[in-house]
Amino acid sequence: MKVERQLLTQGAEGRVYKADWLGHSVIIKHRFPKQYRHPDLDAHITRERMKAEARALTRCRTFGIKTPAVFDVNFDKNEIILENINNSITVRNYIYEAVTQNTAMDSPSMLNLANNIGNILAKMHAHNIIHGDLTTSNMLLISPYETSDIILIDFGLSSTDERAEDKAVDLYVLERAVLSTHPNTETFMTHILSVYKTAGGKNAEEVIKRLDEVRLRGRKKLCFG
Repeated sequence: MKVERQLLTQGAEGRVYKADWLGHSVIIKHRFPKQYRHPDLDAHITRERMKAEARALTRCRTFGIKTPAVFDVNFDKNEIILENINNSITVRNYIYEAVTQNTAMDSPSMLNLANNIGNILAKMHAHNIIHGDLTTSNMLLISPYETSDIILIDFGLSSTDERAEDKAVDLYVLERAVLSTHPNTETFMTHILSVYKTAGGKNAEEVIKRLDEVRLRGRKKLCFG
């Protein structure tokens, strides 16, 4: 069955399309071959990453973490077909809009958003799900945005791991993304981490301790290349 597709984005890992599929509005993620890798190795890596992504999305939904539903995984075409989240906006764009309206980053609405992010990440890590690419572009809100739950998307680099180190790296990626993308968000990010630590209990405390070590390594890398 031929499906009409609209290309949304293309990145290093593949292309993302919007389409109608069996009566559903869907997102199709297609991974194309990497010419710099041996074909057999490339096929193996692609298959494993697709498995990890589908597994992470399904595990999240099992534990009450909102993600797009997985409709189909086609290893022959290297495609995953996912639910398209209609009437949504990325957290990135929501923050941009708040800035244009002169909303302070420590206002009740923004701290409520930070609270929701911290809680959902603590829940995800409590079940040993590592996102791998936590940015405000990979978090969605649906209308009405002010009362929306966080919907996590794009688990293409995800994994399952119980180590505090990997969870700390997840948070570090988010921290760098927030602070570099959105000016004057130190209070916002601090609140996310505070809520994460409280909601995640003893294990989350260990993750936050490891986060300090990851930050230090990140600073050294910037200084010395």
